[in-house]
Amino acid sequence: MNIFDYMQKYDYEQLVFCQDENSGLKAIICIHDTTLGPALGGTRMWPYKTEEEAIIDVLRLGRGMTYKNAAAGLNIGGGKAVIIGDPRQHKSEELFRAFGRYIQGLNGRYITAEDVGTTVADMDMIHLETDYVTGVSPAFGSSGNPSPVTAYGVYRGMKASAKLAFGSDSLSGRVVAVQGVGNVAYNLCRHLHEEGAHLIVTDINEENVNRAVNDFGAKAVGVNDIFGVECDIFSPCALGAIINDDTIPLLKAKVIAGAANNQLKEERHGDQIHEMGLIYAPDYVINAGGVINVADELQGYNRERALKKVETIYDTILKVYEIAERDGMPSYKAADRMAEERIASVGKSRNTFLQNGKTVYHR
Repeated sequence: MNIFDYMQKYDYEQLVFCQDENSGLKAIICIHDTTLGPALGGTRMWPYKTEEEAIIDVLRLGRGMTYKNAAAGLNIGGGKAVIIGDPRQHKSEELFRAFGRYIQGLNGRYITAEDVGTTVADMDMIHLETDYVTGVSPAFGSSGNPSPVTAYGVYRGMKASAKLAFGSDSLSGRVVAVQGVGNVAYNLCRHLHEEGAHLIVTDINEENVNRAVNDFGAKAVGVNDIFGVECDIFSPCALGAIINDDTIPLLKAKVIAGAANNQLKEERHGDQIHEMGLIYAPDYVINAGGVINVADELQGYNRERALKKVETIYDTILKVYEIAERDGMPSYKAADRMAEERIASVGKSRNTFLQNGKTVYHR
């Protein structure tokens, strides 16, 4: 892989390689775009098989955060970090503190948070070396568990999708099939149950299924049966790449709206469901409640203010559908266009010059 050619193709700003012999740290920080503000994105710890695999992953994830943050209307850019290592074996205070020093050295260009393989406790150790970290313990002024806030955003986006599909955003009486009933999806089910929706659920964890059945009167089905159930809304809240060649022919829902990341296995699957007339809420738009919540920490966390911002996911989803209709394209492409238009607009103003020749902003 020619790294500089790839970075130039997708306009990456910076790729930082970090190593610390004492702690065994091997990490990569990707800063994709800071047009809207400092790059915010989580740190993933994963036992990558090769260094190239780690580089490809951090580049993909960092660029994705640019789009997610821009679409959410946040004044922050996109970035991500990966630590090469097994989170079950290789964590230590020395490792995370060393990583925190590298973040501190970027002087605010990159702000981290937890991600796959990292926890609040890990963020606390990073916080010992830098203030450029979110998602730390509530004792440090953090927002705490983001799952309920993420779920609320998905719920709001689902209501907006229902408005387009059914002419009303009421979910009362609607049948919603929820694939995966983890922390986010459980809170989503609570909102749906309180509004009077009928729930069909599945999960590889039987305990999660039983909790939803007992608390919300949900109907349980097998993990491979959820795709073909009769329902109004299919809500993928587990693994990514779940909208694919095998599952699309089974779907009976009119709307796809869920919390899972990277729901489309390939872009062509987004084209396919668009041609079928299904309403698809782009994943990184509808599940942005979590990043909206941690971004609020940068101002001194205020839960009421954060939730008010999360509520606007309803309007953002409707805007995506308006762009899709305006430009005659699938909603996943419309979401990208919306993010790109915002970045381009702000970037244009940042790259202007004052009459006296002084540069205002210039990357």
